Amino acid sequence: MIILDHEQGSDEWFAARLGRPSASMFNKLITSTGKPSTSADAYINELIAERLNGIRVPVYVNEHMERGTRLEPEARAMYEFVTEQKVTEYGFILDDSEEFGCSPDGICGKGGIEIKCPADSTIIGYHRNNKSFITKYKQQIMGCMMITGAEWWDLMAYSETIPHLIIRVERDEEYIEKLAAEIDKAVKIIVDETEKLA
Repeated sequence: MIILDHEQGSDEWFAARLGRPSASMFNKLITSTGKPSTSADAYINELIAERLNGIRVPVYVNEHMERGTRLEPEARAMYEFVTEQKVTEYGFILDDSEEFGCSPDGICGKGGIEIKCPADSTIIGYHRNNKSFITKYKQQIMGCMMITGAEWWDLMAYSETIPHLIIRVERDEEYIEKLAAEIDKAVKIIVDETEKLA
């Protein structure tokens, strides 16, 4: 893995991600059950366009995403306190191929952390059904584990007003193999089409 120590959300961070599949969007390449996603072609087209014109596709930021950005440092501090683990923050981590990557919310020892700060009612739903939380972010956390070599990934749902939730997810090698195949397929198309159209 290649660590780029740009602050998440900075111009340098966006530039590093430009035209590259990123773990937060791996759900556009593969479903949580391991089947190719019907969103793959549209996502691949966006990334080819980014490589050709050097302009990132605008991302709509909703109130929950803004809330997540605001609460993430507080959630990370809570995680460190509860788990007694030191969390190290990174910007963008590239695979050795430099063609795709991830932006983890933190790395801790042999694992990592992904922090989500959705609506309180959503967090209650995750408390009531842990599996739904894991399923929703499976592509992202398995992608982070694949890229970083981590053995596990903690998924955290955080709110200022209700109890937080932390679920440890272990590596699923069978799923990671399927994910890697879909990423490789996408990267080949992105590289080939960019060369053809440049």
